[in-house]
Amino acid sequence: METSIESQNRNFALPVDSEKKATKFRLFSASPPHMRAFHLSWISFFACFVSTFAAPPLIPIIRDNLDLTSSSIGTAGIASVSGAIAARVLMGALCDLVGPRLASASVILITSPAVYFFSSASSPTTFFLARFFTGFSLSTFVSTQFWMSSMFSAPVVGLANGVAGGWGNLGGGATQLLMPLVYSLIHYLGATTFTAWRIAFFIPALFQTSTAFAVLFFGQDLPEGNFQLLQQSGERPKDKLRKVLKHGITNYRGWMLAVTYGYCFGVELTIDNIIAEYFYDRFNLKLQTAGIIAASFGLANIVSRPAGGLLSDTVAKRYGMRGRLWSLWVVQAVGGLLCVLLGKVTTLKASITVMIFFSLFVQAACGLTFGVVPFVSRRWEFRCCCNAVDFLQGL
Repeated sequence: METSIESQNRNFALPVDSEKKATKFRLFSASPPHMRAFHLSWISFFACFVSTFAAPPLIPIIRDNLDLTSSSIGTAGIASVSGAIAARVLMGALCDLVGPRLASASVILITSPAVYFFSSASSPTTFFLARFFTGFSLSTFVSTQFWMSSMFSAPVVGLANGVAGGWGNLGGGATQLLMPLVYSLIHYLGATTFTAWRIAFFIPALFQTSTAFAVLFFGQDLPEGNFQLLQQSGERPKDKLRKVLKHGITNYRGWMLAVTYGYCFGVELTIDNIIAEYFYDRFNLKLQTAGIIAASFGLANIVSRPAGGLLSDTVAKRYGMRGRLWSLWVVQAVGGLLCVLLGKVTTLKASITVMIFFSLFVQAACGLTFGVVPFVSRRWEFRCCCNAVDFLQGL
């Protein structure tokens, strides 16, 4: 006579546990609901990263057009990250109340107009506002990690979170490469310098909008179905916003991980904001060359953050949670030392070399962090960690 788990496995393309969470992670599968949720989450998060960091690689052009000072550029960069603070608090609550599918699609659609608004920016103030409100879209990181933790079981949740988060963050590197190329193409086709950069922003804006509809129409909140139907049938209790926030902010473990994550992902976002301009100004490079070098930092996410999640799952099989925590500490410490070294080197070759190694370790630390987060609390503190880290990034 077949067991209940064997009976459940017949209903899913992947083997599942008693909670219907997948116990295997098959990267090249798009089978619903587990792997489809994975691909929808990282692609939509990728699009939001592309939009949020579409401006930095074009700063040498934009600053001449809008008369931006170094101070206003820096303030706008901080705004792009700080804009996600309130949004991630809201996103965490929304995921608990309406599910990651509807929460993610809604935020992506609401922030899409801000990306289009870049094309009409006419002053430092309007540029600041565009970056600030576009940054709200980075709150989709919360829904991405929520979704993966709802779909995958303990043996593979670190890997799932690492790949989804890492490939989403990949957008920060891809946009460093994409935007200068799009700008150059539009300029080559006849647009003036100050018109070409404005038209270029329609590419990330359209991409972000399209991913919102994909998540909304093709995604599924949980292995059992969508939140609304499960709540209506009584299979899932309805949460209250006050209760969600209370449980999320009163667990000290969540805040400890928030600090840890702030010192890896927060640093990564800072580098995404300044790295292209840094190489352009310090080494007198061409815009496209600076963009390619800057892209290599974010593109490392294709392997580094997933590697962190995989490492977390691997050491946990032998050493348990202690192994996850020690591996996080070691990788994060090495990343910190490399960050200091990056500020000390003075040649182009050395700067690129140190930057690449730094990117591998700082991004792996992000993956290792979210190999730990799902075990802090089965429901609540996961959101607390995601929300609190934005506060630290904005400091």
